Amino acid sequence: MNSELVVDVQSSEISIALLEDKRLVELHHEGREEQFAVGNIYLGKVKKIMPGLNAAFVDVGYEKDAFLHYLDLGSNFNTLNHFTTQVLSDRKKAPAVQKTKLLPEIDKNGAIIDLLKPGQEILVQIAKEPISTKGPRLTAEISIAGRFLVLIPFADKVSVSQKIKTEEERFRLKQLIQSIKPKGFGVIVRTVAEEKKVAELDNELKILVKRWEEAVSKVQQSKGVSLILEELGRTVGIIRDLFNTNFKNIHVNEAAVHTEIRDYIELIAPERKDIVKLYKDEAPIYDSFGITKQIKSAFGKTVSFKSGAYLIIEQTEALHVIDVNSGNRSKAGNGQEANALDVNMAAADEIARQLRLRDMGGIIVVDFIDMHESENRQKLFDRMRDVMSNDRAKHNILPLSKFGLMQMTRQRVRPATHIDIEETCPTCFGTGHTKPSILFTDQIENKIDFLVNKLNIKEFKLHLHPYVDAYISKGFFSMKWRWKKKFGRGCHVMASQKLGFLQYKFYDNKGVEINLQEEIEKVS
Repeated sequence: MNSELVVDVQSSEISIALLEDKRLVELHHEGREEQFAVGNIYLGKVKKIMPGLNAAFVDVGYEKDAFLHYLDLGSNFNTLNHFTTQVLSDRKKAPAVQKTKLLPEIDKNGAIIDLLKPGQEILVQIAKEPISTKGPRLTAEISIAGRFLVLIPFADKVSVSQKIKTEEERFRLKQLIQSIKPKGFGVIVRTVAEEKKVAELDNELKILVKRWEEAVSKVQQSKGVSLILEELGRTVGIIRDLFNTNFKNIHVNEAAVHTEIRDYIELIAPERKDIVKLYKDEAPIYDSFGITKQIKSAFGKTVSFKSGAYLIIEQTEALHVIDVNSGNRSKAGNGQEANALDVNMAAADEIARQLRLRDMGGIIVVDFIDMHESENRQKLFDRMRDVMSNDRAKHNILPLSKFGLMQMTRQRVRPATHIDIEETCPTCFGTGHTKPSILFTDQIENKIDFLVNKLNIKEFKLHLHPYVDAYISKGFFSMKWRWKKKFGRGCHVMASQKLGFLQYKFYDNKGVEINLQEEIEKVS
């Protein structure tokens, strides 16, 4: 399987698409001003204790206070809390974790009111982003993730990923980390550490310990609620978690982000830094890799997947519901049971993709086409588990119930990705009436004339629907050629699959959209 990452950097957001064998399987959006919060470490202040929930609300700088449950304090909370108090009381010399005595673990059935009080400053980490009306969810079991290892202060234990199957390799890694890790730190060995040499693991361990020391230094300098350690940006974070030998290319359309990613790849895998490539073509990067079309076909209430079969995906407050339909698929062949199995098996593949693509979490219920033979029901269950094995989110799948329903849970750390592919017509705005389409190119030419001669913007990009772009490009002395001759070489016209049929957008040379309606109003 070949994996590619395509990064589309725009003026307002960064969009990241993960392709597996050219097929879109993950899509992430991040505003240029926003930060990926999961993994961030904060010095927070307890605002309110809720004994009935055995939880507390903590101020970490968000609009809504974050939620911290007693079970998320971590078994070594007493040690962490004592260490934090020491750091805050001595602003000049921070205590070393290696010399910190581990205090007794907290009682698993204890009460949060015995450990926290309003106004208390504590070190916490974001476990889940704000979702719907809820604030972030916190944990006090601090961890710092790297590519191969996860560092856990005050744990003093080594754990190895269960996905590393061979006992010999698990034993090797455990013994190796035990021999190189500093006292007072626990380590989780990630799956990608399999077969790695001691030099690579030791180098990353030192980097993670240094990040922790920098965090402690920031706690000393902090004044009230503050961000102590920021997780890597979304793009680099995804690369860190996904990067393996299957990665063939990482395409980026902006030089600064390209350099950031290349520097990171050079740090973790110097021999593979050349897979990071700067995209320089004029056409939108998502159009070139067929991503725009896949987005439009994969999102929405109805998703087609094979020979007329389709899924209907609904979201409620409590869960996601997916209905599998055979559609106009032929019922001929080996009979209804075989047809149902064929559709259900293909549906399992698409459902696994949709869960990753939309980042759907919580409870998911799938209504498959009824099958009567227990052997076929088991085949479907095995197929679902197999295709979900590549999903990084923790999940649990139950066998089909007697009603033909499959229930599963999937870890939810951020809101599900929702893209509304049904838009109000950009040319008639829902009225059902448009200006004569034959005059459309005249209208565009007038806009270009206004842009060049009134606003004095000589270099710009005009994005049009591919059909319109093909029309103005036809012939040797095409309309596009005449525009370039009339308005200058800075007039760049290109197709964009994102746009509606008679929709168009102007962008300046920095990629910022030019709203001509506003500009016309300013001039007039």
